Amino acid sequence: MAILRLLLLVAFLAAGLVLGSLNPQRIVLDFGIAEVVTTTGIAVTVALLAGVLLGGGLVLVTSVLPLRARLGRASRAAAASAAAMPEPAPPRIPYQGT
Repeated sequence: MAILRLLLLVAFLAAGLVLGSLNPQRIVLDFGIAEVVTTTGIAVTVALLAGVLLGGGLVLVTSVLPLRARLGRASRAAAASAAAMPEPAPPRIPYQGT
C-alpha cells in the first residue's frame, strides 16, 4: 500500500511539473489590495490545490465529524448497556454417572 501511495504521489508531482512547464506565460492576479505576478501553470496548480483542500475540508466538516460523533455516542451506549446486563450463567451439563 505504501508503494502505491508513493507511485501516486510521484504521478501527481510529474503532472504538476508538466502543467507548469507547458504554461510559462506570465499573468497578473489582481486581488484589489495586492497584485501577484506568476505563471499560468503555477496559478492553475494553486487553484486546483485550493479546491482539493476546500472540498476535503467541507467533506470533513459536513460528513466525517458528525459520523464520528454518532459512532462515539453509539459505542458509549453499547458499553453502558453491556455493563448493565448480568453475566450469563455457564451452561449446565447433566451428570451421567457410570
